[in-house]
Amino acid sequence: MQEGIYVKFITEKGDILIKLTHDKTPATVGNFVALAEGTQKNNRKPLGEPYYNGLKFHRVIPDFMIQGGCPLGTGTGSPGYQFDDEFHPELKHDRPGVLSMANAGPGTNGSQFFITHVPTPWLDNKHTVFGHVIEGQDVVDAIKQNDLMRELQIIRVGEAAQKWDAVTAFEKFNAEKAQRIEAERRKAEEILKNETIGFDKTESGLFYKIEQKGNGKQVQAGKTVRVHYTGMLLDKTTIFDSSYKTQINLLNL
Repeated sequence: MQEGIYVKFITEKGDILIKLTHDKTPATVGNFVALAEGTQKNNRKPLGEPYYNGLKFHRVIPDFMIQGGCPLGTGTGSPGYQFDDEFHPELKHDRPGVLSMANAGPGTNGSQFFITHVPTPWLDNKHTVFGHVIEGQDVVDAIKQNDLMRELQIIRVGEAAQKWDAVTAFEKFNAEKAQRIEAERRKAEEILKNETIGFDKTESGLFYKIEQKGNGKQVQAGKTVRVHYTGMLLDKTTIFDSSYKTQINLLNL
């Protein structure tokens, strides 16, 4: 095997060998490896006891994915904490055998994960990819709901992999959360500044720009008027509301 960090799933149907992307998603891999090795504090098992051993694949959707890592076996369990997404531009759901974090929305990662049967590109930037199958995709495809993960073995190949500390990588990521939030805030402010050049601002903080003045009857304060609008995100493609669409739907009733 090439240098790196791997996990071997020993299951009822056979073994699955996955190479983990600790170089690109160190926190996500750190959490997974630390849980697998029993070095990550959680509210389900004591330190020293491997978290994943004996759990089952509680959710299997044919031609989509297999999901595991829930301590309750229902999809509702967690290790007692959550952590942020860790997307990487080079890691996509672009093939069978992608290992990715299951979540209930942004920033809700815990211990649950899934492995894909097929490419699932609609999950990009919604679920953190942190590994891919290099041996045993046929086993992934053969797994049925409630099959057991008898044991997860972490395999470290090479000096760098041997020295890599999973707990430290995970804790560092969590400690930097405030910095990431501040960086996102500054980025949003810069985008808003650039997008509102030439706009006027009301006392309430609303930015507006009159692109073409009309010459019709003036609107009087306090009067009810009807206007059309389109609400769009700053990407200028995602429309979240539109009076035009509402009007069309009403006409088609």
